[in-house]
Amino acid sequence: MNKKQKKNLIRILVSAGLMILLHFVPASGWIRFVLYMIPYLLIGYDILWKAIKGIIHRQPFDECLLMAIATVGAMALAISENGDYTEAIAVMLFYQIGEWFQSYAVGKSRKNITDLMDIAPEYANIEQDGHLEQVDPDDVEIGSTIVVKTGEKIPIDGVVLDGKASLDTAALTGESLPRSVHQGDEVISGCINMDGVLKIRTTKAFEDSTVAKVLELIEDASSHKSHSENFITKFARVYTPIVVYSAIVLAFIPPLIQCLMHTQPQWGTFLYRALTFLVISCPCALVISIPLSFFAGIGAASHEGILVKGSNYLEILSEIKTVVFDKTGTLTKGVFEVTNIHPEKISADELLHMAAHVERYSTHPIANSLKKAYPNEDDDCVISDAKEIAGQGMQAMVNGKLVCVGNAKMMDAMGICWQDCKDAGTIIHIAIDGVYAGHIHISDVIKPHTKQAISELRKNGITDVVMLTGDSQKVAQRVAEEIGIQNVYSELLPQDKVKKVENLLQNKAKENDRLAFVGDGINDAPVLSRADIGVAMGAMGSDAAIEAADVVLMDDDPLKLATAIHISRKCLRIVKENIWFAIGVKVLCLILSAFGLANMWLAIFADVGVMILAVLNAMRCMFIHSIEPNS
Repeated sequence: MNKKQKKNLIRILVSAGLMILLHFVPASGWIRFVLYMIPYLLIGYDILWKAIKGIIHRQPFDECLLMAIATVGAMALAISENGDYTEAIAVMLFYQIGEWFQSYAVGKSRKNITDLMDIAPEYANIEQDGHLEQVDPDDVEIGSTIVVKTGEKIPIDGVVLDGKASLDTAALTGESLPRSVHQGDEVISGCINMDGVLKIRTTKAFEDSTVAKVLELIEDASSHKSHSENFITKFARVYTPIVVYSAIVLAFIPPLIQCLMHTQPQWGTFLYRALTFLVISCPCALVISIPLSFFAGIGAASHEGILVKGSNYLEILSEIKTVVFDKTGTLTKGVFEVTNIHPEKISADELLHMAAHVERYSTHPIANSLKKAYPNEDDDCVISDAKEIAGQGMQAMVNGKLVCVGNAKMMDAMGICWQDCKDAGTIIHIAIDGVYAGHIHISDVIKPHTKQAISELRKNGITDVVMLTGDSQKVAQRVAEEIGIQNVYSELLPQDKVKKVENLLQNKAKENDRLAFVGDGINDAPVLSRADIGVAMGAMGSDAAIEAADVVLMDDDPLKLATAIHISRKCLRIVKENIWFAIGVKVLCLILSAFGLANMWLAIFADVGVMILAVLNAMRCMFIHSIEPNS
């Protein structure tokens, strides 16, 4: 609890204690009134002051005015009738209890979001004249070398020049396991260095770094309201004056009719009914619990490393029936790896050994994958006369033997009979002194949780899962079959992806379905903007994709999309429960009040009791757990 919450809790406890204590004090008349005014003003002074300020600023119609009129009227009735002031105090007391629950719930859900806000670094260490100097991250230029010590946050995105360490990425990605980095690895700002010292060359300015982007997304999230929140805002704006005028009618019209009918007018009875009507009509349960539900839902998503840019996107996410995935970098890692080795004349290890030697001087991604698969390539072998043949591959002399590493075109050009491979992907053929030695299969690797993510999406009510890719049909079909996707569109250019999504949107519009597109690359930005809701892979995704997206998955795990949809659907279910429950109870109690079948205690339940129950129900949004990956 913060200081304000502690102060209000003390007010509640003291006022409740005084109200109970005064019940046993044998006072009467004005002395009794003055004694009961102490707990009343103690618990209600801020509500009364807000009501007065609302009248001064000509914006009177809110719950504070309703509470003020109802409780002051109840106190006035008690003075003229039986001197029982407990009803007025109880109305204020229970209202403040409901407000305290709401404040506590907001604080809990805000903590999940402020945990992300804490990623902002206060300084960056720059080495000058052999000493570390702390400077503002905004003052660090691209290409500068910064030093991050144990326990410090990485202030700016960059590449590790020296050192190795374990990074705590929990605030950004929701992952509890640390990430190990060493020389050559890319690192993002906001992570905490758990051990070791890192020298990092910055690749972005602070304003363009991951931490700055995340903070900007969080700050903007509250400005995007959902349809449900907009409905409640408009509802309260119209509803409050209607019930105030209805209460006035209830207080004065029936007694006036009685006067006209020459019967004894029951001014006190109908004034009491009007006051009860006002307390019941207070829309606190709706005005507080609906935004709180969305706020708590966004907080729960943030805790799992899912940034939702506004409650309107959380609402749309809950309505998704079709999910369209980009392949490379979204369902797959987006990096080439050696997946199979098929030797002919030599061992698999020797075949990979020779290929890595020839590709030593190449910077091609395929060359990098071969060198990564055989990291101890720099041995005693003698390599000379290395040259690249455009569109075919590399060749070099290794220990006096001519080794050719390339595609089928290279083998054909050299008149070498080569073997085809049934595996879909990139095939690298190797020949030694004109004799075919075998081939190596290289392909993009599917992310560990991709298959489970597709399965969980279907469990969460997703009817159609589609994959779009620029890769060949053979590669796309292999990936789709492995992860369980039936609808595949391959060999697409960026503009083709937009057209395909537009076609899907037109078909889904007839069925009133919503469509989400999930991507990570700069070429995905137009599609992310075009979809009903765009989801970007955050940690490795391009800036353009993150800017265009409505939801950002900070750890690039497609399983988090299933978690996001699960959170959104439970959140919207709770919102609808609160709307129907609050309106249903209020309508029933308002009817009972108008006919004199409800007293102030029932009014307290209809107002504060319903609000507390709605807030407690909304708090369930904070405890929606992520979908755990299969071991």
